[in-house]
Amino acid sequence: MKIHEYQARKLFSRFDIPVLPGEIATTAEEAEEITTKFKVPVYVKAQVHVGGRGKAGGIKFAETPEQAKEAAKSILGMDIKGYKVSKVYVVANDPKLIVTSESYLGLILDRGKKAYCFMACAEGGVEIEEVARKTPDKIFKIWIDAAVGMMPFQARKLAKFLYKDPSMVKQASQIAANLFKLFRCLDASLAEINPLVTFKTGAVCALDAKINFDDNALFRHSDITEMYDPEMETDNDRKAKEMNLSFVPMEGNIGCIVNGAGLAMTTMDVIKYYGGEPANFLDVGGSSSPEKVKTAMELVSSDKNVKSILINIFGGITRCDDIAKGLLIALETLKDIPPVIVRLTGTNEKIAREILLQKGFNALSNMEEAAKHAIKVAEGGAL
Repeated sequence: MKIHEYQARKLFSRFDIPVLPGEIATTAEEAEEITTKFKVPVYVKAQVHVGGRGKAGGIKFAETPEQAKEAAKSILGMDIKGYKVSKVYVVANDPKLIVTSESYLGLILDRGKKAYCFMACAEGGVEIEEVARKTPDKIFKIWIDAAVGMMPFQARKLAKFLYKDPSMVKQASQIAANLFKLFRCLDASLAEINPLVTFKTGAVCALDAKINFDDNALFRHSDITEMYDPEMETDNDRKAKEMNLSFVPMEGNIGCIVNGAGLAMTTMDVIKYYGGEPANFLDVGGSSSPEKVKTAMELVSSDKNVKSILINIFGGITRCDDIAKGLLIALETLKDIPPVIVRLTGTNEKIAREILLQKGFNALSNMEEAAKHAIKVAEGGAL
């Protein structure tokens, strides 16, 4: 689960990570009032769950309340990467606080090493993914044992990588320690400060905040769950959630509808192995009704890049005949569905095959054969 910058900043304050004062506004008039109250210039920042806000024109500087009003007016309603801006964060920008450096501090889970990975980079305020791709040597990493937690010397190592001034090292060490505490206490999956800045006064401060949370741990954090913003979901996200489908769009051209997360990952691996590109991860779950299958077909076929759809079902709890019925309903009710390749095996397989044969479908039983056929069709071959 993602939250907005203004929500992340509140959590930073709760864990004693220094941030500049700011308030949320949903109208241009509110942005004007907030700026009047701050009595200093402000940044008006679009609140959406994607990066690149600055490049899209979603972050504007305003020296007066009137300018803040105009800035908010131009940002509210803006579309940024498919997300409509419905609120802006007005952040005080005291001219006495002159920024002297921008760095990056971030924390993620490294599942491969079964540890927390803390990263620091002296180049902040830019997309860290680009830095990692072009100049990975500029990113300093330390791994933290989950059983032990973060040790003070590790926090100092991160801080000393960024700063030489002892006062700044002390401040940054505490910020790193507090960020780890937040990450662990709130079951986060990602926490970033980009940029972490120093001022001419010698103070170190988080100018931006980003936190993602582990959905599986939200039952422990009702306060975090309340931060969920349904406006930041696409129509497909909402449909998937309503039908309890695990759906993650990707950039390939072979749609995947599978039961079980493990089989879904394996299906994507097999497609990649034989030279294809999966267009999505979609797990219909262990007890799949025809309605869920229809929704899955709708989600996958809505991607115009999809040239074929592979339905790969290993029936255990899932009944193959329910999958077959759902597929036929989708074919009868939805338009512009790409060619469909079906692989079925398991519970009620025979019944499912009979249902499909009546409509001219010949379900395959071998996964590799089905994947190869889906790739062939996606490349323009005959169904």
